[in-house]
Amino acid sequence: MLGAEAVALHCYKTTLISCISLKSPNPLNRTRTMALSFVLGFAAAALVLQVIRMVFNSWQHSRNAKSLGCGSVPLYPCKDPLGIDNLKQSLAADKAKLVPELAEKRVKIISDQENRYVTTFSIRNLGRTHIFTIDPKNIQALLATQFKDFELGSVRRSSLHPLLGTGIFTADGEEWSRSRGLLRPQFTREQISQLDLEEEHVQKAMQALPVAANGWTATTDIQSIFFRLTIDSATEFLFGESVESQLGALNNLNRPEDSFASYFDKSQWVCAQRSRFEKLPFLAENKETKFSDKQVHSFVDKVVSTALAASQAEKKASPDQKSSYVFLEALLEVTRDPIELRSQLLNILLAGRDTTASLLSWTTLMLARHPEVFTKLRETIISNFGTYSNPQNITFATLKSCQYLQYVMNEVLRLYPVVPFNRRNATRDTTIPRGGGPDGQDPVYVRKGQSVIYTTHVMQRRKDLWGPDADQFKPDRWTSRRPGWEYIPFNGGPRICIGQQFALTEAGYVIVRLLQRFDRIEDVYPDQQIRYGLTLTSAPGDLVTVRLHQAEDA
Repeated sequence: MLGAEAVALHCYKTTLISCISLKSPNPLNRTRTMALSFVLGFAAAALVLQVIRMVFNSWQHSRNAKSLGCGSVPLYPCKDPLGIDNLKQSLAADKAKLVPELAEKRVKIISDQENRYVTTFSIRNLGRTHIFTIDPKNIQALLATQFKDFELGSVRRSSLHPLLGTGIFTADGEEWSRSRGLLRPQFTREQISQLDLEEEHVQKAMQALPVAANGWTATTDIQSIFFRLTIDSATEFLFGESVESQLGALNNLNRPEDSFASYFDKSQWVCAQRSRFEKLPFLAENKETKFSDKQVHSFVDKVVSTALAASQAEKKASPDQKSSYVFLEALLEVTRDPIELRSQLLNILLAGRDTTASLLSWTTLMLARHPEVFTKLRETIISNFGTYSNPQNITFATLKSCQYLQYVMNEVLRLYPVVPFNRRNATRDTTIPRGGGPDGQDPVYVRKGQSVIYTTHVMQRRKDLWGPDADQFKPDRWTSRRPGWEYIPFNGGPRICIGQQFALTEAGYVIVRLLQRFDRIEDVYPDQQIRYGLTLTSAPGDLVTVRLHQAEDA
């Protein structure tokens, strides 16, 4: 670095001497000229110093990588050195609702370029170079074996924080540990086993599926019903009171509660857009997006304020009266900070509502397009849980032990993971196990602050991991399948989703009740291309338009 400083000092001295030697008959002009020359010289020196530092840092990182036995990774081709074209591709794919397919296409392009199947490569975006991987061993390192070497990073925090605040999906380090510690006790088996609440909201959802005299429903977008169902049950579980969006839609009401879900969806989309603009998240924002965040916060703040007031009044149920569990009331026992309460509620609402609704929507679409799977699953459900009018023994334990039901949900989550993309940032100069060198078997060097992006959507469709039929929907593959890190629909390691059993139990229960009532399902647009509605989670990008036939014993 002494050499760099010497060069910069030389530039500065040269400019200063030139300023002193300038001659002008006008003292004022001479002063202005000297000042301008001084500024330009200082800027030139600073630029030279920055370039030299960059060269030195690059050399130092190359030396570190070599000492660690790391190999270089292929660079994804781009029309410009900053990767602006890659951003344009991502934005175009988002507009077309085909972002996961763009990821598959990029793997194919880089593989063709290297004449081998590439599972780890680098890609530029807005001047930053990221590492992209679909290698289970690398993902295991990010999430588990090298957990302390990676964090969510500043891009994730700046993208999500305006909506979610500081919570389990936005925090790192001690803040994350605190959030997880607050939330873990709320997801005990006892809490997620209470299905009476779910049945109430299932019945309201069923009201949105009336049948005609011939036993068929009208053509229906069942995805919207699922999203209303899950936000209704999630808000009752979290807040103690449901927004009742299902009844609002049925009765064409126009209440603040009915707008909440819409604002929440808009804010999530903006969060996803912010992340694509890297260090320039403001490019995805405007007055409308900020208004959506404000409306979401205002609604939840009122819920929190009411709960705090009720808690202050210390109104307790009599000893022999057992009240239903409310997530917010349980949180009040460990924190009374209204901002923290709002943030924790929004973080869990995102997971509790969107994860389950997306899984239900993808499952229904797959069942509609694979009638043989629908028939087999319905026979299994009737055998295990009885009919719609006479349901039997539907519990957390029996849902989990119903193998074919679990196989179907596993296969849906394999092909259509609810969170198909994720990223981690290196907390220090480190490595990931594979992807470097001519054959991709050497470790890969990761600089401090560099992002590693991984996609479960592509990894869980790899033919070398899942067989030649990896792109096909085949629940029976799970009969003998015991997956490792090649299947992580709920992430893995210390940050594995604490609500995964809650989501699977709720989804399983709804599927059981739906198939108990209906014995046939018809996809109204069976040849329509599958697209992806990608925000912070992934749901079908188009309406899930179906007709259902009610069973005679329903």
